[in-house]
Amino acid sequence: MLVVDELKFSYPHQTPPYQFSFEAMPGEITAISGPSGAGKSTLLDLLAGFSSPSSGTIELDGTSIADLSPEDRPLSLLLQTESLFEHLSAARNVTLGLPARTSRPRQQALVNAALHEVGLSGFGDRLAANLSGGQKQRIALARTLLRARPVLLLDEPFSALDDETRTGARSLVQFLTRHHQWHTVLVSHHLDDIKALANRHYRLNDHELSLV
Repeated sequence: MLVVDELKFSYPHQTPPYQFSFEAMPGEITAISGPSGAGKSTLLDLLAGFSSPSSGTIELDGTSIADLSPEDRPLSLLLQTESLFEHLSAARNVTLGLPARTSRPRQQALVNAALHEVGLSGFGDRLAANLSGGQKQRIALARTLLRARPVLLLDEPFSALDDETRTGARSLVQFLTRHHQWHTVLVSHHLDDIKALANRHYRLNDHELSLV
């Protein structure tokens, strides 16, 4: 279980500080909503280690991860934009999720398996620039699979997708979360995404989270 307890942070001249407390269970999607500027991105920055809290704890299965550097934290972050290298193939983009020491045959086997799991078998040689928005999100998820991190942070991941593609992407995130027992934290202001996916829903208002 991912437990965030009284995690406090404030920008210069800000009062009162943000204070975040919530729980995320394995195999479930925990949604965080709130108006623009409420602090949703600040919360993700704290979880990912890009910002440092003034106090509070972040624990995964009873072990603190708050002192770990961003690269050492057991999590992956998927943004609204897919963060793919457009000039590289789909397979090469996925490979970036693997440790550099992974052998070439092992890389190929793992990439093929990840592409198959996200429904893109046979797409490995296609340039990222030639993929649709939904396909790019699936490639980003395939890369996340190879990172094998137990916490997945999603920052408005479906905002740029059309309705049909959005439905498929949501179903894929839901399946992968359950199958791999990820602790998935979804930040979104789209209530339809939250209703479709969230096992629990927190709303951020007045600098604090409350369970909806």
